[in-house]
Amino acid sequence: MKKSKLIKGMLTLLPVAAAVLAVGYLMTHRPGPSKDMEKESITSLRVIKVPSVGLVPRAIGFGVAQPAKVWEAIAQVQGTVLSIHPRLKSGEMIQRETLLIQIDPREYQLAIARLEAGIEETRAKLQELAGTKENTEKLIIIEEASLALAQKSFERTRHLLKQNAASRDMVDREQRTLLQQQQTVQLLKNSLALIPSKRKALKSILAVQQANLKQAGIDLNKTAIKAPMDCRLGDVNMDSGQFVRSGQLLFKAHSTQVAEIEARFPIDTFRNLLDEEKNKLLQPGVNSDTFKNLFQNMSVRVSLQSGDWSAQWDARIDRWRETLDHQTREIRVVVAIDGPYERAVPGIRPPITQGMFCRVELKGPVRRGCLVIPRSALHNTHVFVVDSENRLEKKQIQVNFIQSEFVIVKSGLLEGERLVVSDPAPAITGMKVSPVTDEPLEQRLRASSQAEGMEQ
Repeated sequence: MKKSKLIKGMLTLLPVAAAVLAVGYLMTHRPGPSKDMEKESITSLRVIKVPSVGLVPRAIGFGVAQPAKVWEAIAQVQGTVLSIHPRLKSGEMIQRETLLIQIDPREYQLAIARLEAGIEETRAKLQELAGTKENTEKLIIIEEASLALAQKSFERTRHLLKQNAASRDMVDREQRTLLQQQQTVQLLKNSLALIPSKRKALKSILAVQQANLKQAGIDLNKTAIKAPMDCRLGDVNMDSGQFVRSGQLLFKAHSTQVAEIEARFPIDTFRNLLDEEKNKLLQPGVNSDTFKNLFQNMSVRVSLQSGDWSAQWDARIDRWRETLDHQTREIRVVVAIDGPYERAVPGIRPPITQGMFCRVELKGPVRRGCLVIPRSALHNTHVFVVDSENRLEKKQIQVNFIQSEFVIVKSGLLEGERLVVSDPAPAITGMKVSPVTDEPLEQRLRASSQAEGMEQ
């Protein structure tokens, strides 16, 4: 009975145990939840191939145009203005040697006549002195002969006195005659000795008179005021009949042959025009000749923008100013434009006149094989490139210098590398990139770094 109950109980538990075992098996051997493979994100970035170009270094400066020469017409003599040129007006163009003002010359002509008369008188005195010298020398010969006779007569009378053949009075008279003759000879010799000093004095007077005559001639020439150069007149306040005093400013005139612009350039961009060897010679104390030699191969372009039109002129570097502006770190370079009025084209290119604010561009010789990149692609001291597997790579570069909107690379990049020119945010090194070539940007970069119209 008990055995049958036991068997009956085991048969009841057996399905339960089998169910537990089955559930356990299923729990340990069931397949896990299905997993989808994560796909790697790809970022599109604009790139260009790093170009190697024939770089033309440039520097941009600004300055105000001034005439190279300014003539201040100052009256050097006084007098009444007899006549003035009909075109003696502000803004008029005057040619060199044009008579502009005639001051009354009669006072200076009279002074010349008086001096010429004085010179003739002095020359006559010199001739008279020469005649006096000749006559004195002849008289001395005669008087010395008379002196010799008087000496003999005195000796003869004194000898007779010793023989008691003559009186003492006779001897005294003969001695008196001898002394008078000696005095006459001595006076003539003294007169002859004074002639050289008299001649010297007369020659000095003559030299002074001749110098005064030259000065009077110069003063006479100063009564005619002529233009010393081709020029353009400034403000004129003159009229015929006006009395002018010596030292009075009559008007100003500006040279039309050369115009100058003192342009200011940042010292760093200015030095970029030169290679390393020449940069060593560009020191504050360099003289004008050395400075011109350093920049003799530079081309200079002056431009003026006014409203809808612009004008340009070729120029040359003339000199640089002696000091550097320590506040702005700017160097001042004077460029010259030859014949600014001759090169004027009505309605297209006006003449360079005083006060025009101009842009001055300096271009250095072409430098071959320069790697250039946009400034926007530079992040402090590194850039991003896309490698052969289209992954982002960060590169440290060394900058040679920065010009305008591009950077000249000294080291760290190779020609043809794909440079990222858009902002890779976030910039994760090694991330997958889909490069899109920005050809217009690359073309603009090449064009802006090379000189238009120069050998490439």
